[in-house]
Amino acid sequence: MSVEKKYKIVYCTPALYMAGGVERVLTLKANYFAEHFGYDITIILTEGKDKPLFYPLSNKIKVVNLNIGFEELWTCSFIKKVFVYLKKQRQFKKALTKELMSIRPDITVSLLRREINFINDIPDGSRKIGELHINRANYRNFSTQNVGLVKRLFAKYWSHNLVAHLCRLDKLVVLTEKDREAWVELDNVVAIPDPLSLYPKTVSPLTEKRVVAVARYSHEKGIDLLLQAWALVEKQTDGWRLDVYGDGDRIPYNQLIEDLRIDRSRCELHGRTDNVETEYINSGIFVLSSRFEGFGMVLTEAMACGLPVVSFDCPWGPRSILSDGNDGSLVENGNVEALSDSLIRLMGDEDLRHRMAANGIKNVQRFSIGSIAECWKQLFESTVR
Repeated sequence: MSVEKKYKIVYCTPALYMAGGVERVLTLKANYFAEHFGYDITIILTEGKDKPLFYPLSNKIKVVNLNIGFEELWTCSFIKKVFVYLKKQRQFKKALTKELMSIRPDITVSLLRREINFINDIPDGSRKIGELHINRANYRNFSTQNVGLVKRLFAKYWSHNLVAHLCRLDKLVVLTEKDREAWVELDNVVAIPDPLSLYPKTVSPLTEKRVVAVARYSHEKGIDLLLQAWALVEKQTDGWRLDVYGDGDRIPYNQLIEDLRIDRSRCELHGRTDNVETEYINSGIFVLSSRFEGFGMVLTEAMACGLPVVSFDCPWGPRSILSDGNDGSLVENGNVEALSDSLIRLMGDEDLRHRMAANGIKNVQRFSIGSIAECWKQLFESTVR
């Protein structure tokens, strides 16, 4: 009888002190691999040396913080940033090479940050896998409009070299089939979605006339579009309210509420919640207004908690999760009126809400951590073989 190999795996990612989706998914997978597959997992960080990890890690997982401090770049001018980056990148390459040569992993997984520029050149004997959590069109999306020549040249140089680095990886893992198809230059791309991160003991009874959104207050998450849609919704519905939860600067969105003359007694913008499951269960509808998504983990969370969902059909995640009309509603990306119409329709049809919610609870189980972990296990086995 064959004995399953207990792989030694290293993950490279900047930090784990933030409450982000990438951090959550990495922690979830690493814990499962260590606890259920018996893999020897090490996570190598560059930031947050003295900050606690936001999501709990198994005590079987080792964490190495190289303390490079790339976050210093956030405060630099563009020209200074180039010199500081080059210095820190040299430090990072030297330190990461030393660690990998000491660990000698079977597989090194890069979350495609700064190490992608040299990870393939480290002769530690490991297979190299890249893991991308955003769609191609928006990965390091340098805007070349209204910028200087130096920045335009840098963007062109970086983009040209990216594909060269990615094609040398043993595998590049993206989140959806649509994004796999987008990397037309590469033949090493596979799609594995993010795992479900919530397994609630109970689900929403759908009795609350409450729409909930969970998203950062940033341009790509489209909270401005959601508020424009809500301004239409509240004029045609009674009793329903909107609550938004997330990190980021709420000031411009609160100003937009004033500009749109939205009733503040029926619409509130909150900070990040430490108990998102409760917010889902105490709601009647979930809405996603993003301009783009890598996947859309909040959709799977909301569906697992028994919520029907309304979402923009943005690239590329929602369509890979939802079946329009079955467990949710997909509307034209960026179409504010379509978003408001779908919300109003769902608010007015209790039977539809319950039917979509029941279908969603069933359909979302294909993203269970056990199922997704098996996909990764098969990938590791085929890559190391």
